[in-house]
Amino acid sequence: MAEEDKVSGETDNTEPSCPRELMKRFYHLQEERIQTYQLFEEGFQAYLNGSPNYNFNLYRQLVHEITETFNKISQDIISIIHRMDTVHQRVTLANLLRKVQDAEQVKLENTAKLQMTRQNLLDHPGDEQHKIQDGQLKQSVKELVEKLIDLMEEIKYESEDLYEEENEDEKEDLENVQVER
Repeated sequence: MAEEDKVSGETDNTEPSCPRELMKRFYHLQEERIQTYQLFEEGFQAYLNGSPNYNFNLYRQLVHEITETFNKISQDIISIIHRMDTVHQRVTLANLLRKVQDAEQVKLENTAKLQMTRQNLLDHPGDEQHKIQDGQLKQSVKELVEKLIDLMEEIKYESEDLYEEENEDEKEDLENVQVER
């Protein structure tokens, strides 16, 4: 990758970030995803509130911006996964991050489908097919959120040693400082 490293702002001619820093970046990106979902939902609610005279152009612009944000987050996480896997040989952790990425992709797709179904329910309240689809999509998104929570817990346990290493390094640095005095 000849362009600037998206994860840390470093270029390829410098040493890559340590796994601990990559994980901090990953957690930050996950928080950004959550905030983006909130904005997506708020924008969709505003769009629905305009029923029956929807402001589709404004909603389309929101979807475009949300899509760009999710794409950027995904590319950054893919970069983290690649570096964890190939540079730092943290294969198990990289695989867990990959599972989060895959689940987030399906969650976004189902969230978009759910929004379309919710609009259809508003426009056609008696349509049983849309009610069934709404229930199925809500259940699917709920299950994906639960899966993501479980994956994040696994990641936490799998990455604990990164923080133990940090504490050991700090202890060693303190011991070296004391010996030098």
